[in-house]
Amino acid sequence: MNIEYSVVRSSRKTLAIQVKSDGSVIVRAPFGVSDSAAAGAIERRKEWIIKTKERFLERKKNRPELTKEEEDELMQRAKAYLPDRVAYYSKIMGVTPTKITVTRAKTRFGSCSGKNAVSFSCRVMLYSPEAADYVVVHELAHIKQHNHSPAFWREVEKTLPDFKEREALLRR
Repeated sequence: MNIEYSVVRSSRKTLAIQVKSDGSVIVRAPFGVSDSAAAGAIERRKEWIIKTKERFLERKKNRPELTKEEEDELMQRAKAYLPDRVAYYSKIMGVTPTKITVTRAKTRFGSCSGKNAVSFSCRVMLYSPEAADYVVVHELAHIKQHNHSPAFWREVEKTLPDFKEREALLRR
């Protein structure tokens, strides 16, 4: 099976392969990398690319596109629910985010910036309160540990001993 891809060259130092949610594949490469080197990278990562594309297709089947009205409703619900949960868990965890935002992000449930601003996708509201609370705790734990090290997971587990079960709810 041939994999169609495009090459984007820039002043980066390393070559990377990106599979986008629409199934397109991009090779991001330094200026000096040849087309044959890009093709070789695609060939070496073929199995991973195919699996990733299949995962995106499966996700798309399980999560149909939202209408504007549905997304607006999720935004309202998220803005009403998530700040309260952040306040609740912030006290328990002894952390204070610098900012809380709710977005319409499609590929991430949440993020925490280097300046400790937390952001959540309104799509978290498509899941149970237990799953949404897991996302809140996960992002707040990043205020203490800006990585996914064992220390980070200990922070999550201190607050939510059942975090693995809650995390699994997001994959259904």
